[in-house]
Amino acid sequence: MSSADEKQTQLDAAIAEGYARRDRDDMAPTIEYFTELLARYPDHPQAIYEVGGAYDTAGDEQRARGFYERALAAGLQGDTRRRCLLQYGSTLRNLGLFDESIAVLREARSDYPDSDSVRVFLALSLHAASRSDAAVAELLSLAADRIHSPDIDRYEPALRGNADYLRALDAAAQERAPQ
Repeated sequence: MSSADEKQTQLDAAIAEGYARRDRDDMAPTIEYFTELLARYPDHPQAIYEVGGAYDTAGDEQRARGFYERALAAGLQGDTRRRCLLQYGSTLRNLGLFDESIAVLREARSDYPDSDSVRVFLALSLHAASRSDAAVAELLSLAADRIHSPDIDRYEPALRGNADYLRALDAAAQERAPQ
């Protein structure tokens, strides 16, 4: 095993330990743990992301935002990048930055089209931005893509048609909206 692989294995184990110790009702020890981990792995995108996630879970979205931005800029990759984009988009929504949230979550949806969680959080951000037609369209498409039962499958064309109709309504409303 190379030195870099060994270092990543150690980091992964330390992150797993941090999650095992986490108490969502008292995030201060988890924030401290991941901050100390970042000191041991300075500028490592995954360590940066974990500090952001700890602050986010604690409800400190403004602080989490900066760590998410740093982690992405540092080259976060793979599924951790997907989770970071989702959490970053959600954090932006919680901060009232709806357009930025939607842009980040659309990037995540484009990069990770099979992620149901990204699609759900995109719908939440669209709804928060008073774009209910687009939010419902996203959820209808998700239902048509992922819920398979005789009852849903029978109406799949109707679900997709309604999703397309709602997207068209949203697109028309966005064209009329003052910039």
